[in-house]
Amino acid sequence: MTATASADPIDLQLQALHEGAKRWTTLPTSERIRLLVAMRERTAAEAERWATAAAQAKGLTGTPLAGEEWISGPWALLYALNRYIQTLEQIERHGSPALAPSRVRTRADGQVVADVFPESLWDALLLSGVRAEVWMQGGVTGENLAETMGVWYRSPERTPHVCLVLGAGNIASIPPLDVLYKLLADGSVCILKMNPVNAYLGPIFEDIFSPLVDGGFVRFAYGGAEVGRYLCEHALVDEIHITGSDKTHDVIVFGSEETAKRKAENRPVLNKPITSELGNVSPTIVVPGPWTDADFRFQAENIVTQKLHNGGFNCIASQVLILPEDWDGTAKLVAEIEALLARLPDRPAYYPGAAARRDRLSTGHTIVREFGRSDETFTARTMVCASSGDPDDIVFGTEAFSSLLAYTAIEGATDAYLERAVAFANETLWGTLGANLIVHPKTMREHAAACDKAIAALRYGCVAVNAWTGVGFLLTQTTWGAFPGHTIDDVRSGIGVVHNSHLFSRAQKSVVYAPFAPFPRSLAGYGGALLPKPPWFVTNRKADSIGRALCRFEAHPSALGAATVALLAMQG
Repeated sequence: MTATASADPIDLQLQALHEGAKRWTTLPTSERIRLLVAMRERTAAEAERWATAAAQAKGLTGTPLAGEEWISGPWALLYALNRYIQTLEQIERHGSPALAPSRVRTRADGQVVADVFPESLWDALLLSGVRAEVWMQGGVTGENLAETMGVWYRSPERTPHVCLVLGAGNIASIPPLDVLYKLLADGSVCILKMNPVNAYLGPIFEDIFSPLVDGGFVRFAYGGAEVGRYLCEHALVDEIHITGSDKTHDVIVFGSEETAKRKAENRPVLNKPITSELGNVSPTIVVPGPWTDADFRFQAENIVTQKLHNGGFNCIASQVLILPEDWDGTAKLVAEIEALLARLPDRPAYYPGAAARRDRLSTGHTIVREFGRSDETFTARTMVCASSGDPDDIVFGTEAFSSLLAYTAIEGATDAYLERAVAFANETLWGTLGANLIVHPKTMREHAAACDKAIAALRYGCVAVNAWTGVGFLLTQTTWGAFPGHTIDDVRSGIGVVHNSHLFSRAQKSVVYAPFAPFPRSLAGYGGALLPKPPWFVTNRKADSIGRALCRFEAHPSALGAATVALLAMQG
């Protein structure tokens, strides 16, 4: 049932969407823009309520970590709305999204790359030194790239579709962002089934989406697996999008009985299109280099953030730290990470099953280090050492979705190590959603060919260089999803993409770059970027204040708002 019309059964909600789908296909672009502007106003009005509710549910109230709920919650949605509005304005003027030719290049191997961030002066100021690209699949050229953008808007015949979006329970902005993409990129109206873990956000989302609810373009549903099953099988649902686990995906596609057998024989019970984002075992590859003591401390914060943002309950939380066996900095980096893990405050393990998953993955390893509380409410932050020579180690093939970080070593001088580390990530670790690469700028210059080859060779939907792939999630200009090529009977990290505000239809992956060192240390030979400690770091002391300020800025951009964000960022 839905909170929007609690007296009506799901069937009536789907019937209303079925009618709304016909109107959505013919709705003028100007009207779509008006609806998104109204949604932006509703999001700004509900931002405090949203972030407060999520922080309380996760036990973060009154701490800087509440900034995670501001940034990956209302700010992410506000940011996305502004980028989609910009794209729709381009479509209204030109008939399709626009991308300046100067932002498109072709690599030596023929692969086309679009520079998508920064796009504005505000981007360059607020995330100084961060840049992002979208790399295209084979067959896309500089000449035909425009034809692969906004394909739905180019179609003379737009078939009405109702999409069921099965919402994620971890990052609060995932469900509304998934709905927006299906609406704007694929032209489908949506019923969003809230995940029971964060169903408390449903009424807030209903208020935010009220302009689209009133138009008959969005509906909400609540409940457990039985409601999800009913919706998946409903005749008025034309397609499905899920953010969750591959196990849930397989039950939807192949049924709850004889799932493995039907999957092996590729005999699905589902006869509808399904797209998905299903997580992975994320690697973080560390490249040897001339690191200073400050570099070790900062990169330890970067790596621990990749692991513990949102308590480790992220589909792209770093899980396997790949280290150079022949580098004298490896032991020092592990020591810095362990020291930081010991200092961090405990936070509740709010997502069900965290302790059991951590215990399962830590069992059997000879080196296991635990930090912090471990009881009914908390799960200890855990590091385990795994051998890269044992490809069957459970930490390489099973997503932890908890506070466990594994590390492993690979031998070789820099170029050989990079090649082996990438091969290990591609061939041994499960999934293809996101991979991180940490490399000193001097090393990147001296080993430019090897670094470029590594970035190109990583078969992941998002590759982050000196950043975390979570930044690729937050930047709507980038695509978010698995590396292309998976099928329903071998789905791994999923099929299709979301976010992608330029509406590329033939993207291969996104690559995000960030400064190796924060401001002001960045001025000492690190490239000179003005980004201080990033607000998404779990060690940022002002993350909650920065998150609030970012939301205010995105709702009403101004020089004063940008200055407020910058001032708070310098104090983080």
